Amino acid sequence: MWEEMVGVDGYFGSYAVVVVLLLVGVGIFAGGLFANRMLRPDRPTPAKLTTYECGVDPVGEGWAQSQIRYYVYTYLYVVFAVDAVFLFPWATVFAAPGYGMTTLVEMFVFLAFIALGILYAWRKRVLAWT
Repeated sequence: MWEEMVGVDGYFGSYAVVVVLLLVGVGIFAGGLFANRMLRPDRPTPAKLTTYECGVDPVGEGWAQSQIRYYVYTYLYVVFAVDAVFLFPWATVFAAPGYGMTTLVEMFVFLAFIALGILYAWRKRVLAWT
C-alpha cells in the first residue's frame, strides 16, 4: 500500500521516501523542541541571566585574544591527519595486482605536496616554539 501511495517503483519514488523520512525527522525534532518550550518553567532572575563561567563570577570583559600559532598548529594537525587517512588505504591497494607502480607514483606525489607544506611551515618558522 505504501509503495502505491508514494510510487516507490518509479524513478522519483526513492527520492519521495527520502523526503518523507526527512520530514518525519524534522517533525520529531521540532516537536521535541516545542514540547520543551511549553513544559519548562520560565522564571528569569538576574542571577540566572548572568554569564556562567565554570562556577566563577565573570570579571572583566568577555573578549580574550588568542595567539594565531594555535590555529596554525591545528591546521598542521589536520594536514597530518589527512595524510594518515590517505596512507592507510594506499597501503592496502598497493599490494593488489596491477596497482603497484601507479599507486606508488601517486603516493609519492601526494607525499611531495605534504613535504612542501611542512617545508613551507618550517621556513616561515611556524614549527618553532617561541
